[in-house]
Amino acid sequence: MQSHSAPERDSPTRLQAFVFHLKTRALQVRRGLLELSSRPPHHGPATALIDLPVVAEKRGPLWRALTPAEFPLTAGKVENLRRALREFHGVEVPAGQVFSFWRQLGRTTRARGFTHGRELREGCLVPALGGGLCQLSGLLYQAALAAGLEVVERHAHSRVVPGSSAEQNLDATVFWNYVDLRFRSDAPWRIEAELSASELIIRVRAARAGVVKAAVPAPAVPREAPSGDCLTCGMIECFRHPAATSAHAAALGHSAFLLDGVWPEFDRWCRGHSREGDRWFTPLDGRRWNKPNYKWSPPPGVSTRHATLTTLLRSFRQRRLPGQGAVRQLALLDGEAALAQRYAEMLDPQCRHVVVSQNLLPHLWKTGGLGGRSFDVLVNRWPMEELQRRLDQAKQAHPESTTLGDFRADPELLRAEREALAAAARLVTPHRAIAKHFGTRAWLIDWEMPQLQERKPADKPMIFFPASRLGRKGAFELAAAFKEGIDAELRILGRANEGAADPFAGMETSQGSAADLAAASVVVLPAWIEHQPRLALLALASGVPVVATEACGLPEHPQLHLLSSPDAAALRTVLAAVLQPAAEVTCAAC
Repeated sequence: MQSHSAPERDSPTRLQAFVFHLKTRALQVRRGLLELSSRPPHHGPATALIDLPVVAEKRGPLWRALTPAEFPLTAGKVENLRRALREFHGVEVPAGQVFSFWRQLGRTTRARGFTHGRELREGCLVPALGGGLCQLSGLLYQAALAAGLEVVERHAHSRVVPGSSAEQNLDATVFWNYVDLRFRSDAPWRIEAELSASELIIRVRAARAGVVKAAVPAPAVPREAPSGDCLTCGMIECFRHPAATSAHAAALGHSAFLLDGVWPEFDRWCRGHSREGDRWFTPLDGRRWNKPNYKWSPPPGVSTRHATLTTLLRSFRQRRLPGQGAVRQLALLDGEAALAQRYAEMLDPQCRHVVVSQNLLPHLWKTGGLGGRSFDVLVNRWPMEELQRRLDQAKQAHPESTTLGDFRADPELLRAEREALAAAARLVTPHRAIAKHFGTRAWLIDWEMPQLQERKPADKPMIFFPASRLGRKGAFELAAAFKEGIDAELRILGRANEGAADPFAGMETSQGSAADLAAASVVVLPAWIEHQPRLALLALASGVPVVATEACGLPEHPQLHLLSSPDAAALRTVLAAVLQPAAEVTCAAC
């Protein structure tokens, strides 16, 4: 095999770099002037061609066997790809129009979030702002050839990196703005550019593949290997060497935990799966601000960052929201999107793995922040598509409800969550029903059982409903069961209701509190939707019988009586059986 070892050479100087800089500026100005009135258009994302067949797909690996010295610049390359793909994914190009790499992307600047990756410059592989984008331009070029697009402009690298596509003359280098990559076609076409955890993926959609009009010739002069690589050449005195800046210190990456409201189960799991050097992102410091819902407990050796301003603004806006309805739900989604966006901005390029709270997942997916990273999801609710399916089912059973159909999310958000969940490595949840929904992909963890509460049974059998008078919590089924003449007091915890469609209208009920659980004969929760059944868990821990649907996700327990679905007749039968021993005990006490 031919050796590709770099020849001995002198270390480059700052004067040489300055001269190179002046040359490139002159060429950039020249091209800008020549195309003042004829530069290609910028193409925005669209969906008109989304259902056309894929006529070309090309993939390239993001990560190879990396040493600690190589990892920071490779991570920088992947971060640059994340930033760039926001401008390429979903772009649709009309027939006859030219697609330009640089016109589409724009200049790679720090202000736009681009960072240092490796770039072939003046025959040497060096750290450069925006470095690594040639992997994108190369795959775009290969996809264009496979799709039969007309290649208007393409430039090969001056050197051939061993093992790269340049060895097959399938590379395409770019350098703002005069070294460009351009295509066109006589039919409209669409680009889809994505990052999986390990690959860059480029797809071209069109009604049909075209025919390449002319073969792209190989460079006339054989290309040599790069004369040096900043990571291996040993010239650490060179001003371009990564050792010249601490930003490129040797590393192998870290994990980031992107968290919202705390669940004790997730807090325990995250602590057990963190290692030294990881980063925890929480909405704010729950201990400092005395906010129990944000009191995460990161282990020693990890750093913690907060999105305090974003969270305070979210909290302020939520206080002004109505208790129910579409306005509230839209505002809650907007708050989650703002937090996810802030977290995406705070992520370090060297973050290789992410653990994310599910409510932030679709928003983070849309930012592209999960591309090129593996990630786990802390599943704290049903996927929105499944949640809405269950609400539709409940609405069909109770068309009189004012809340079961009051809001449905944007289909684009549903699609983002569906794609993100499909790409996740692990789906972590204590919720039995949700874990069953995901099958073998779920990582089922234990619910955190509360400290038991001393029981103080009431004189008369009492049923405790630890939810609001809402259809999704099973209020219609509970009311229907009671109308059949159950001899017990009914206490209801929440105050939100169905308004004019209140299922308990005309019935004798009382307003309850969490303290009433100790006196309950049975806790009943025939819910269509229940994500966090804390009071039902407390009841089980305290020895209080619980009647609940499988949708509540409760663990197996001797005192748990499960209903397969919300059903008034089945609920009444189970309640009568559970209440009978309680009534006998009460009579014996008399």
